[in-house]
Amino acid sequence: MLRHSIKWLLLVTLLGAGPLAQAKVFVFACEPIYKALAKQLGGDEIEAFSATTGLQDPHHIQARPSLIAKIRRADMVACHGAGLEIGWLPLLLRRASNPKLKPGQPGYFIGTEHIRILGKPKQVDRSQGDVHAAGNPHLQTSPTNIGRVARAMSAALVQIDPAHANIYQNRLKQFSAKWKAALKRWKKMTRPLRHLPIVVHHESWIYLEDYLKLKKLGTLEDKPGVPPTSGHLSELLEAMKQRPAKVIIYAAYQDDRAARWLSKRTGIPAVKVPFTIGGTPKAKDLFSLYDDTFKRLLDAVAAQ
Repeated sequence: MLRHSIKWLLLVTLLGAGPLAQAKVFVFACEPIYKALAKQLGGDEIEAFSATTGLQDPHHIQARPSLIAKIRRADMVACHGAGLEIGWLPLLLRRASNPKLKPGQPGYFIGTEHIRILGKPKQVDRSQGDVHAAGNPHLQTSPTNIGRVARAMSAALVQIDPAHANIYQNRLKQFSAKWKAALKRWKKMTRPLRHLPIVVHHESWIYLEDYLKLKKLGTLEDKPGVPPTSGHLSELLEAMKQRPAKVIIYAAYQDDRAARWLSKRTGIPAVKVPFTIGGTPKAKDLFSLYDDTFKRLLDAVAAQ
């Protein structure tokens, strides 16, 4: 009887290891939008993990052993690229030695490779600050980029997991239809923001500026990645007296002191926006990320 039970357990174990119990595709996301997008496109077929949160600066992440363990078992690594994760992602990939995640493999997914990248400098000089030679990586600040990235990610998931190709393709169609409707709604919603003069904390918003045709009048940072200085802020204050902005935009993870300083002396509202999923309590997913971003800007403009 005992021998029969053991044989039965072994049979169940072997069957469980077969196609009926196929492991989920594990996506290691560098930023929260890729975790959210992978789940949108794959549903129950996807397990996703984000190495960063909406309250962290994605430029500066420590390559912790726990991250190495995660990326070692990943089927896909999904990141912005364009040098954003240069300080930590190459180290993780090197330590993990995961052949699925080598450049050229479908598991190596770089979002900026699938959009019209903006902000490529004509020349790169370290004296200019933290300049991204390949262009601006912060693609998630415009909702129009998400549809393009979704199509590319879906195609990559099909290559990684062809057995569930129909699921990825059908979920892409469903997501694309919802996203198209949201884009139409946001276009109408954001009309009052068109051509709005702004000041930003960091050069993070070029895609939002392009989407809304915003007019950037200045940055709180004198150079990208260099904390605001009192001298630069004083110059910006004088500039605002001559040509004032309507809002000062800073990301949820950024220190708000410079924005508050300038706001107090000019009367221009400082607006914290989520920047990515999880940056604010209401920015819980891809759709609410833009809902909350646009509402915060609209509320600031309406209050003036």
